[in-house]
Amino acid sequence: MDPHPIGVFDSGIGGLSVVRALQSLAPHERIVYFADTDWFPYGGRPEAEIRKRSFAIARRLMDAGCKLIVVACNTASAAALKDLREASPLPFVGMVPGLKSAASSSRHVVVLATPGTLRGELYAEVEHRFANGVRVVDVSGANLAAIVESGLAGTATARTAVRAVLGPAIEAGADTVVLGCTHYAFLAADIATEFPGLAIIDTSEAVARHALRVLADAGLEAPPNNEGGLDLIVSGDREQFRTAMHSVGFAGEPAEAAS
Repeated sequence: MDPHPIGVFDSGIGGLSVVRALQSLAPHERIVYFADTDWFPYGGRPEAEIRKRSFAIARRLMDAGCKLIVVACNTASAAALKDLREASPLPFVGMVPGLKSAASSSRHVVVLATPGTLRGELYAEVEHRFANGVRVVDVSGANLAAIVESGLAGTATARTAVRAVLGPAIEAGADTVVLGCTHYAFLAADIATEFPGLAIIDTSEAVARHALRVLADAGLEAPPNNEGGLDLIVSGDREQFRTAMHSVGFAGEPAEAAS
């Protein structure tokens, strides 16, 4: 067993959706969360830039003693996950849009994601493997991540935005939406309000379960009596991050800043 923490990172508060699942499933695991808010959003940035940031953050989490790192960002997973795995002895777990699950129960799916995720090889591979016979509509989330990052999930502003972004695809017959960005998990209630009956696929819990299986297989689980908890590292404005974090139901204080 290993009491060292699990590292998790994202461009902002989105990856906290995975953290929430990890805390629910394994409250004895300690988590170090790196929010790269100084570089938010990742979605429209060049792939090489996202890869460089991902490596820098991974090194910071390794320095914190992390035993496994979750790339809790679909865009960063698309840009850097393969290279991170090849370059490091640590296990890395990433995000992949839940198209496999959606395609098993629907013939008309909308994938809501950032431009960086939609243009990545990782998503192209998943779509090729699992979308046979399924109509898949790719929709860019536009400013949805920024709405969540601004602390506006659960507001009229959020509901108006998701209606504008998803409305055309739903009106065209899509009955399932795959959330291809961890920020969008915090908009699930707004999406459900605007589109009653729409199936919503969020992979946050599935990724958390996979990360814990990887730990178990490697004998790296924390002891049952280990004191869990959450340490926060923020590269940008800590007060702004605190406000956004509290808006989605997380308590806590960013302990340190990092570049």
